[in-house]
Amino acid sequence: MSKILSAGPVKIGGDNPLVLIAGPCVIENKEHTLVLARALQEIAERVGVGLVFKASYDKANRTSVKSYRGPGIDEGLKILSAVKEETGLPVVSDVHDVSQVKAAAEVLDIMQVPAFLSRQTDLLVAVGEAGRIVNIKKGQFQAPWDMENAIGKVLSTGNEQILLTERGSCFGYNNLVSDMRSLVIMRQTGCPVVFDATHSVQLPGGAGSTSSGQREFVAPLSRAAVATGVDALFWEVHEDPAKALCDGPNSLHLDAVETLLRQMLALDEIVRS
Repeated sequence: MSKILSAGPVKIGGDNPLVLIAGPCVIENKEHTLVLARALQEIAERVGVGLVFKASYDKANRTSVKSYRGPGIDEGLKILSAVKEETGLPVVSDVHDVSQVKAAAEVLDIMQVPAFLSRQTDLLVAVGEAGRIVNIKKGQFQAPWDMENAIGKVLSTGNEQILLTERGSCFGYNNLVSDMRSLVIMRQTGCPVVFDATHSVQLPGGAGSTSSGQREFVAPLSRAAVATGVDALFWEVHEDPAKALCDGPNSLHLDAVETLLRQMLALDEIVRS
């Protein structure tokens, strides 16, 4: 059984029910972020699931230099602070550089290390020292057992609050594949495990200057992951994915969240029983 971590009122791991981590890929503006956070919160309350709101203040790993990255750390953290103040939801965002850690730790409940940076020792140590929950996304180039080394870097700081996230592995060019065995293997570390369904269906660089995606596979992969026994699901959500400023092709439509989430919770209850 995995450890139990507390992100605000949300308990992740152990024998606690499935948790949802959800929100837009990137912060587009304050109004949009708050509207989406409230909409997701209402859905979570109706279905009875713990929710952590996710939105990135900066996407430093966009395919093209011309792609929208977000409002930046200063404005982005102000917006995430507003989400916390107005909804009470815990929040998570990507941290790309050691210089961002101190400011981010003052706002974020969970500090997320992006998959491309999952081997960066200085960053893992810095977020560990910040004392927040650390969500390490497994690199697309890493085996699940390799995550023991990333865990060790955070543990070296005395911080044992660690989540591991599966988001697919490179399979040829511009394609990812999800190996459900990795969820079982990573959970053997004792860390709660998250399945990032929407990034797992991303086609990196698949549209030339941007990534593409296969949204139609979010539901079946989510069902498979929950049946395997994960602690949380990670969905990027947008009310109009075609107009999203980042990761629209692999984002889940807001209107689809409640129905799919009820399926996930029903599966989770069967697995845990």
